[in-house]
Amino acid sequence: MNLNLNHKKAFVCGSTQGIGKAAAIELASLGCKVTLIARNEKKLKQVISELPGSSGHDYIVADFTKPDELRQAVKGYLEQNEEVHILINNGGGPAPGPALEASPENFINAFQQHLVCYQILVQLTVPLMKKAGYGRIINIISTSVKEPIRNLGVSNTIRGAVASWAKTLAAELAPFGITVNNILPGFTATDRLQGLIESRSKNEGLSVEEVEKAMKNSVPAGRFADPSETAAAIAFLASESAGYVNGVNLPVDGGKTGCL
Repeated sequence: MNLNLNHKKAFVCGSTQGIGKAAAIELASLGCKVTLIARNEKKLKQVISELPGSSGHDYIVADFTKPDELRQAVKGYLEQNEEVHILINNGGGPAPGPALEASPENFINAFQQHLVCYQILVQLTVPLMKKAGYGRIINIISTSVKEPIRNLGVSNTIRGAVASWAKTLAAELAPFGITVNNILPGFTATDRLQGLIESRSKNEGLSVEEVEKAMKNSVPAGRFADPSETAAAIAFLASESAGYVNGVNLPVDGGKTGCL
């Protein structure tokens, strides 16, 4: 199997922590030049120093709560660096809470931070993928695409929209050698998961340890994923070997999702 990513360039969003950071490290370890995209420049510089490979990695400072600024930052970068083969769309999820209690603004803001920003990035990078005859667009979403997760009303809604958008793009871009796939992480040991555990602990009057144990018990594998395990799946979809895998939702969840 050819997982070599030499001579490939990847944009990795939300890459200063969690799954995004793990994906950047994994892609770099396979020879890919990585451009990190996040809003905290100090953290971006720190991650750059941790990436395998001695050169070719860089970053773009951009805030996904400001789509127009994201567009300008990435457009400016691409005017000077006309190369990208892989786009990893990844970002922190909306705050927990029931859908019924969410304000219209909660939905609008989440839609902008995820689907709208991903659309901007796709429109900016696809012309370069077409020129290269190689493209991989990988969206990090959630198993809620298959089974809604309770108390994540806004997140469930937006993740589903991103999944349908990606499936549509997969058919449109396939003739150009570009694939579009979704990774659906289950319970993964990240700051996001820790925040959800603490929120559930507070809402249900349980200790953090009790909530954590119950969540692990709901996973057939009996544990949380390490971000590097999700990154391995991302790396496969980014490789030449995954050229005929297109338009899929791939759970990386230890067997938790109870549907096909």
